[in-house]
Amino acid sequence: MAYVDGFVLPLPKANLERYKEMANLSATVWREHGALEYRECIADDVKPGTHTSFPQSVDLREDETVVFAWIVYESREKRDEVNDKVMKDPRLAPMMQPGGLPFDGKRMFWGGFEMLIDR
Repeated sequence: MAYVDGFVLPLPKANLERYKEMANLSATVWREHGALEYRECIADDVKPGTHTSFPQSVDLREDETVVFAWIVYESREKRDEVNDKVMKDPRLAPMMQPGGLPFDGKRMFWGGFEMLIDR
């Protein structure tokens, strides 16, 4: 059954174009290495909550927005194989350098998920 990696991050609004370039390159690399889908979404209707919310989850600042994204794979095993190849892909090396990301990676969170319902 399909497997999904999901992530949420705070993006400075001033870095939107730079992020879009990085995300398009990332989508190309992940898909070339075997991901079935690669989706990145920008916040449109996410309000701070009383107890928890997308903005609270990333300690969102006034000049930032939230990115919610996911990548779909055939299986957990295929995900591990794809991510191993992706992390070795030289096209992504600049992102791995200090200052290479257009957002604060310390406030990003992610995880792998087994599909519960897939229709």
